[in-house]
Amino acid sequence: MTTEATLPTTSASPTGRRLWTRARGIALALVLLLAAAVAIAVVRSDARHGELDPRSADPYGSRAVAELLADRSISTRVVTTLADARAATGQDTTLLVAVPDRLTQRQQTELRSATAGSGGRTVLVAPGSTSVEQLAPGVTADPALSIESTLAPDCDLPAARRAGTADTGGIRYTSTRPGADACYPSQRLATLLRLPDTPAEPADETPAGDTVVLGAPDILYNNHLDEHGNASLALQLLGSRPHLVWYLPSLSDAPAPDDERSFFDLLPSGWLWGTLQLFVAAALAALWRARRLGPLVPEKLPVAVRASETVEGRARLYRKAGARDRAAAALRSTTRTRLAPLVGVPVAQAHTPEALLPALSAHLRGDRQPLHTLLFGPPPSDDAALIALADQLDALEREVRRP
Repeated sequence: MTTEATLPTTSASPTGRRLWTRARGIALALVLLLAAAVAIAVVRSDARHGELDPRSADPYGSRAVAELLADRSISTRVVTTLADARAATGQDTTLLVAVPDRLTQRQQTELRSATAGSGGRTVLVAPGSTSVEQLAPGVTADPALSIESTLAPDCDLPAARRAGTADTGGIRYTSTRPGADACYPSQRLATLLRLPDTPAEPADETPAGDTVVLGAPDILYNNHLDEHGNASLALQLLGSRPHLVWYLPSLSDAPAPDDERSFFDLLPSGWLWGTLQLFVAAALAALWRARRLGPLVPEKLPVAVRASETVEGRARLYRKAGARDRAAAALRSTTRTRLAPLVGVPVAQAHTPEALLPALSAHLRGDRQPLHTLLFGPPPSDDAALIALADQLDALEREVRRP
């Protein structure tokens, strides 16, 4: 039986009780975080139920707009599939797309092909950069949101001028389309755009269709409709045709079988900026944890370590690294430091050959050249030469100490 097999378990060996003591703080934090996430999800799901739904009376629903439109003999119909939305387009219809970012790229292309040239109006509620490029070609969304939520029209669009200030602040847009009306600007970028389709022929009395890009959904919410000119603007944008089709894209609105959806199509908008922020936060945390607050402070060891163990451990490290030069330098330096006071040389000059060697030679009455090679020579070439060097240094020190 070997010695290692008979050693008892040390106090540093992890036990179940010690592991639980260390991990219970982290476990408690995770439980609290999970409970908070569930609570927030329940609260938000209750508060945002039926968001932008014309059948919902919740604060973020849009039932008030639908009832005001009904008082003006404008019918409102809710659809949840792309097929129904495409079939409903026409010159006497306003198609409102509540959440354009939920549509895949192919669905957006199909919807655009159905609305273009239909003669009706298409209202896009807060489309992101990818969605607006597909559904309203020639329009670009700015990455930075507007600072103010309530803005002045500052344009010639009659509906905006009659409504006055409104809560359109949100996503800001720029357009290269000729004849576009840019309204409610924030830092010179519009938060509402009206883009006319190709004008009708002179002999055709059918009004030309258009597309309205709205930067924020606030004017459609029940709890914001009575503020500023929100109600007036919403009624004019949605009441220009006798029929309103309210398209609420949902998870049940599955794409066609041949519609290939990539992994990135399944991620919500803004995931790229969120991931970038996580990387920046991780880099800042790494820099914070790696900072140096000052020089290292020595502290007492918790247990006493014998000098022989320290020497043996350092020797093993030198041997494992093949650092014979460092080992030889340490042996020679220590020997010179001990020999200098014995021959009358100050310790500060122990590593100077011109000061140490003459005094050492006079004390030993021997040849000076072997002493120079022994105390200041090159590093040994192999382990055997290193052992021989250590023996010679020990013999030299014993000879000097001999009375």
